[in-house]
Amino acid sequence: MLVLLPPSEGKAASGSGAPLEPGSLSLPGLAAARATVLEELVELCAGDEDKAREVLGLSEGLRGEVAKNAGLRTAGARPAGEIYTGVLYDALGLATLDTSARERAGRSLLVFSGLWGAVRVDDRIPSYRCSMGVKLPGLGALGAYWRTPMAAVLPEVAGDGLVLDLRSAAYATAWKPKGEVAARTATVRVLHAPTRKVVSHFNKATKGRIVRSLLEAGAVPGSPGELVEALRDLGYVVETPGAGKLDVLVDEIH
Repeated sequence: MLVLLPPSEGKAASGSGAPLEPGSLSLPGLAAARATVLEELVELCAGDEDKAREVLGLSEGLRGEVAKNAGLRTAGARPAGEIYTGVLYDALGLATLDTSARERAGRSLLVFSGLWGAVRVDDRIPSYRCSMGVKLPGLGALGAYWRTPMAAVLPEVAGDGLVLDLRSAAYATAWKPKGEVAARTATVRVLHAPTRKVVSHFNKATKGRIVRSLLEAGAVPGSPGELVEALRDLGYVVETPGAGKLDVLVDEIH
């Protein structure tokens, strides 16, 4: 099973660890594309701060993120699973998984990123600010930029099992499963059962809990149908409005 996750907009501090080693990151087929984005982002942020803020869509209160990006090459690095924070990652709780579940997370979770393309949760990266929706002056829209390298790398990474796609719309633009990979890809919506509406906060939290439940159970569904069965066995209420589409119904917003 391969689980595709969005990153978090907010991130933990880089810390005092050793700096980034680009060659150590998973998915080496993305190395050249990563180097290109990193070079332009660092150059942008080391120059005109106001221009960089505008390009990155940062408010005045987030001006410090520009300097953070300018220092990416020398900043301390930590596992991506520690860098990414926010509602989904709080609910996932990687740090509190038992050893077996944590090892499964390292193998099966893939976090998409405007800067790195995609990383495993054990890949060591510095804290940064660069969403997939950014349009860099030289490279253009990052979602479009990543499509070619992703298309060359991701089908092999997907293997022959289930692909559980929990990405937000902006990150889904970087890679769309095709062919037989698409046939074994499942997407999930979390709906407030009484209203049948998506509510952002508990949508993210429930997706984090779903991933945690699957990791703790050691579940290895090979198809969307097997995922439905696995989630129902774990106590989730699941409906299937279309091929590969799952709606998880939640009564309480929390």
